[in-house]
Amino acid sequence: MTAANFTLEDAVRKDVVRQDRNRRAVRIWLGFVLLTLFCLVLVGGATRLTNSGLSITEWKPIHGVIPPLSAAEWQEEFELYQRIPQYTELNKGITVDEFKAIFWWEWVHRLIARGIGVVFALPLLFFWATGRIERRLRWPLVGILALGGLQGAIGWWMVSSGLSLRTDVSQYRLATHLVTACLIFASCMWIMRALTPHSGDPPPTRHGAWLAGVIAVLALFQIYLGALVAGLDAGLSYNTWPLMDGAVVPDGLLVQTPAWINFFENPKAVQFAHRLGAYVLFAVVLLNMIVSLKAAPLTTHARRSVVLFVLVLVQAFLGISTLVMQVPLHLALMHQAGALIVFGFAIANWRGFYSEMPRQTAIASRN
Repeated sequence: MTAANFTLEDAVRKDVVRQDRNRRAVRIWLGFVLLTLFCLVLVGGATRLTNSGLSITEWKPIHGVIPPLSAAEWQEEFELYQRIPQYTELNKGITVDEFKAIFWWEWVHRLIARGIGVVFALPLLFFWATGRIERRLRWPLVGILALGGLQGAIGWWMVSSGLSLRTDVSQYRLATHLVTACLIFASCMWIMRALTPHSGDPPPTRHGAWLAGVIAVLALFQIYLGALVAGLDAGLSYNTWPLMDGAVVPDGLLVQTPAWINFFENPKAVQFAHRLGAYVLFAVVLLNMIVSLKAAPLTTHARRSVVLFVLVLVQAFLGISTLVMQVPLHLALMHQAGALIVFGFAIANWRGFYSEMPRQTAIASRN
């Protein structure tokens, strides 16, 4: 073998090592972003469950980082809250100290949201400037950053719905806000999974990738339904299972007209839809596990199907427990965390059906 061949092979080997190192760095960064997003969603859930989301009545993207620091500033913030219907109709007479209890949830939620922008943007700029991000990933990552900026505007759009005519935020806007957060979460998970070494195992069936995509979409839709439940406080009623209001299919699901509006504004119909969504997701995940274990029991895909089923089973237990115990804060947050874990794993599982591009091709297209 000639010296030229050795030189070429050595160069390729160095490129591969460099690519692996760069991919590992980007994966660690995206993993931290995912962890921060996870915390943000949980704090957002606590903010909704404690009815704290309207405690800050102004949108101050920069100045709002600093909370009230004196008694006079707390009084000023409290007086702004006293002008909205939530105070006059639900919380009239609360003290400044009681107001602080709800204020801090919303302030922390906004602080983490601002922090994610920094956590995402600065490393992205660094990785891009130093050539550590492959060309095919650059603009998708910029798109995620832009979606994050849009999410901030959606958050204020949601809050503004409860400042004049309502005592809480619109369930439509709440659901939009949560689904957008999940899309950002899914996008980061998809790219991080794309940079992770794959097993190379063939799919158990030719429909495996399609079924994995269906599961991910069903998980997202179930989160959307859960947001409607939270927005309408629908989980505080009909706290029995498996029957609902004494029946498998309760009466009063279509009392509003037009009929379709019930599944967005009738708490009973919304909770019933959320239950049905859970049953459908459970059945599809169970089917996926059975098919995978039967067709290819020793593959990575089969093992992931078992993990996914266990996650959905635990999530179902948390959902039922949250319902029958009338939505205690700790269980409700565990249920929300479980939903995001199931969804994130479903996205990673879906991405796992697509093999990674060859290293040499990736190296050639990176610059």
